[in-house]
Amino acid sequence: MKIRQLEAFRALVECGTVTRAAEDLCVSQPAVTRLISDLEDSAGFALFERSKGRLHLTSEGMALYEEVERSLIGVQRIAATAESIRAGHLGMLKIASLPALGLSCLPRAIGEFLKERPQIQISLNCIPSRAVVDMVAKERCDVGFAIVQMNYPSQYGELLISNDLVCALPEGHRLAAKKLIVPTDLEGEHFISNTRELSSRLEVDAVFTSFGVDRRMQLETQINASVCAFVQAGMGIALVDTFSALEYVGRGVVFRRFEPALHNEIQVLYGTGRAPSALLRAFVEHLRARLNARLAQELYSTM
Repeated sequence: MKIRQLEAFRALVECGTVTRAAEDLCVSQPAVTRLISDLEDSAGFALFERSKGRLHLTSEGMALYEEVERSLIGVQRIAATAESIRAGHLGMLKIASLPALGLSCLPRAIGEFLKERPQIQISLNCIPSRAVVDMVAKERCDVGFAIVQMNYPSQYGELLISNDLVCALPEGHRLAAKKLIVPTDLEGEHFISNTRELSSRLEVDAVFTSFGVDRRMQLETQINASVCAFVQAGMGIALVDTFSALEYVGRGVVFRRFEPALHNEIQVLYGTGRAPSALLRAFVEHLRARLNARLAQELYSTM
């Protein structure tokens, strides 16, 4: 039995005549007659009997119709589900992200995305960039956001967003009067740093070493949200990414531009096992737009 035969059968039952069934299916009358004949041959019994010029279901035909109706509703449901998946309105996304995004802009972007697509599900893991790469490589997530060295884009990775490190100062600090902070300004200052396994730590240390600046290093932490919290508590000065900084504007921390500029490039990483789905592509573009809008917000005006 073929789906088209079952559709013709249902149409004929519901429409009552071959003419109306053909119109409903957008086919010719002989095509409907042939489909019904083929279905009867396949079933092994008559589906209709003609009485006084009208078609009437046989008892066997009625029993089959009830099952056909249930089955075709299931087919229609499958077709509707497939269309929702194709349009990116159904499915599940497993996301792994470095904390700089996962603890700042990403939750809001996910919330907005879910409002537009209430039928999808999202799982978020906030872990260091190295662990993100590992999860993507082992196909334990659909997409990863991480700071990794990528010299050129590929089908498995691309630049999501680039932002600068900015200098975070406790409110009222003497350096808050400056618009631009340079390494020599931080000579002898208490400095809150990232932990040594992060690439940003190596880059920051290299800059201060090249300028011959000696900082007082007593605190270090892996997460920039914690770095900002330490600065807020008056424990020292730090360099943090722009997204983490924006979460602390007006909360006892002031921010200044830092030179020489240090860039944070966050990459999108896809698994190698399958191409990104329409839903995943839509989310990445949604996130990129929200991050660009966030970067457009003023970071220094309140200082």
